[in-house]
Amino acid sequence: MSDHPAPTLPADLPLLALRSTIVFPGGRLAIQVAGPENHALLAAHPDDGTLVCCLLDPEEGTADPAGRIGVIARLVDRRPAERGTVQFTLEGLQRARVTGVRDAAGFRVVRAEAAPDAPAEVAVVRPLMHRIAEAADEQAERDPAFPAELPGLLRREVARPDRFADLAAARGGLRPAEKDAVVQCLDLAARLTLLAERFEREAAKATVQEDVRQATERRVDRHHREFYLRQQLQAIRAELGETDDGDLGELRRRVDEADLPEAVATEARREVERLRALSPASSEHQLLRNYVDWILALPWRARSGDRRITLARVEGALDGRHYGLREAKERILEYLAVRQLRGDRGRDPQGPILCFVGPPGTGKTSLGEAIAASLGRAFYRISVGGVRDEAEIRGHRRTYVGALPGLLIQALRRVQVNDPVLMIDEIDKMAVGGPGGDPTAAMLEVLDPGQNGTFTDHYLNLPFDLSSVLFICTANSLLDIPPALRDRLEVIRIAGYTVEEKVEIAWRYLLPRLFDEHGITDHDLQFTDETLSLVANRYAREAGLRTFERHLAALMRRRAKRKAEGEAGAWVLDAARIAEVLGPPRWAPETAEQEPEVGTVTGLAWTSNGGELMTIEALRMPGTGKLIVTGQLGDVMRESVDAASSYVRSRARALRVADPELRATDLHVHFPAGSVPKDGPSAGVAVTLAIASVMSQRAVRRDIAVTGEVTLRGRVLEIGGVKEKVLAAYRAGLRHVVLPAANEKDLREIPPEVRAACTWTLVTTMDEVVDAMLLTRAPETTASDLPLFDEIAAAAADLPPA
Repeated sequence: MSDHPAPTLPADLPLLALRSTIVFPGGRLAIQVAGPENHALLAAHPDDGTLVCCLLDPEEGTADPAGRIGVIARLVDRRPAERGTVQFTLEGLQRARVTGVRDAAGFRVVRAEAAPDAPAEVAVVRPLMHRIAEAADEQAERDPAFPAELPGLLRREVARPDRFADLAAARGGLRPAEKDAVVQCLDLAARLTLLAERFEREAAKATVQEDVRQATERRVDRHHREFYLRQQLQAIRAELGETDDGDLGELRRRVDEADLPEAVATEARREVERLRALSPASSEHQLLRNYVDWILALPWRARSGDRRITLARVEGALDGRHYGLREAKERILEYLAVRQLRGDRGRDPQGPILCFVGPPGTGKTSLGEAIAASLGRAFYRISVGGVRDEAEIRGHRRTYVGALPGLLIQALRRVQVNDPVLMIDEIDKMAVGGPGGDPTAAMLEVLDPGQNGTFTDHYLNLPFDLSSVLFICTANSLLDIPPALRDRLEVIRIAGYTVEEKVEIAWRYLLPRLFDEHGITDHDLQFTDETLSLVANRYAREAGLRTFERHLAALMRRRAKRKAEGEAGAWVLDAARIAEVLGPPRWAPETAEQEPEVGTVTGLAWTSNGGELMTIEALRMPGTGKLIVTGQLGDVMRESVDAASSYVRSRARALRVADPELRATDLHVHFPAGSVPKDGPSAGVAVTLAIASVMSQRAVRRDIAVTGEVTLRGRVLEIGGVKEKVLAAYRAGLRHVVLPAANEKDLREIPPEVRAACTWTLVTTMDEVVDAMLLTRAPETTASDLPLFDEIAAAAADLPPA
């Protein structure tokens, strides 16, 4: 520090712009300058002792100095430095306020006046200086870069608060902007407050950094010490011949004794060796240990004991657990017959993946259980309905917290054989795409016989052979399965059960199991064929068996309750008793056939829950030729209505339709149950029939169900879902069905008892449908009764023949 007395300020002072630091009053600062303005200043004042006004200006010559506080300094010890710079020392003298500025020869000259510090009370500044000194002590102790001598220097200046503040700002490691803020502050108390806050903040930061450093050093030292001791322990055991190193030695023995493929065994040994070099307290140690445990837990070579296939045993098991389903049983037997003739040649044949498609409750899952039981293999069911993440199929990467293999690998770990029967349930309900990837795309590799021999789970990162697994999939709707995945499946449709089949299934399977579950016997509750038929037909008219079984269980629960209350004797079920327990029948009697109506047709539709009846209504009214369609329809159904309307207009003469051009008539076609979405190419015939009926005033037979699509030329096209639709008509009591002639081949899929009980009308054109379904006009309804029929008929006579 310099103790030169404050000089008398001259009228003009050269302005020295400093870029990265600033000198304080009473301090000395060695700097180098290279800017053209400062070079010009030095050239104009070559002698030592020149007084200059120092201001912080990061971009030399850009800041306006007027009104700012600078430091008057003496320029001494000038000497040239490297690369055109000049080095000299500044001795800070006092603060001064710039009152004016002008340009000189290449530099600026300012007028300045002294700017003394505002007086401050000792009681105010002394605590502030104490805080700064304490923070400096703490920072010097914890931060090696902090000047260690600064706390002592500060305590020597406690009698002069202004020198104390400037010394702390000059030597305390402040940034240039912070130093300039101290220079600009003339209020001594505010200056000390600013420095105290800054020193305490830096001291707290240094404390945190020192604590982190010490904790890190302690952890590293502990690991080094543990590693050193572990190496010594291994060396001592090796000298004593005790090579067993506890759990890791046991783990290595398990790897060596396990019947692992060579590549898998090599990877497992490598991971065990990595475990030896890791501390048991480290997180990676536990991850590696879990990974090795997963490798050892999987059935890499373990297979089912008795792999011989006996078709008679399989057929007996299927018949013993399922009634009907002839097509599904026949296809399963064909598949297993190929495996039997091929024999066990070390690898299972790359056969198809069976997929049972049908409504809920038709026995798809239990059919897979029967196949596994007949083959003597383990059975495991994987429900993939609602799976949205690809990692659920392929597994998670080991780098993720809580990583696990996929559902396939987890299932194999549970069954402990590599050739189980795995049922992938609800495959049509997997999410397609999303933030977690596309699980259906991941399923392609699993179900492709050409690829699943080397299936690689992301967690294991090792190929696992899935070719020996017998995969069976189930779905309610084939349309919801992506085409690429559908191509890998062999579809076996399970349409549903007739009332007769439900009664037989109840006697064989449902009643014995339900009696046992409810603690009663057939002496307490007695069923008959008629009561079972009543429940199936009027309370549970569905494709599957779940509602039917629930109603039977409700009857047994009521009987069990009465028996527990002390009621003795047997219940012989009849319609009154069933209505008492189950309530009024939900469905109308099967034999109640409706009378023929004008404009109302009974069509057939296919849904994911099986076949259903679909009533189509048409109504004509005076108007301007508009066609109104209601009932929440898709695009295909609306196009069918448009095509049907055009066809009826083209056949107006043959159908004796009034108003053939529909100029004076509005037509309204309605599909009831408007809250249920309806779409598909199978309602064209029914819609055409409804429009033809209402326009010709000829009633339609309601005891006949129709299905099929029609073209503008009147050709009846082939449709799908024949079996489901026919069974829906049969359950509703309809015994006559009109089908496209091209669907004659599908009649063989219909159960024999249904096929024998029904009458079939196979049609190729719409004219045949009209002849079979439209009744002749009633005698009381004549042409003259129709409004303006004579005039319209005369106009229609000029139309060309259809």
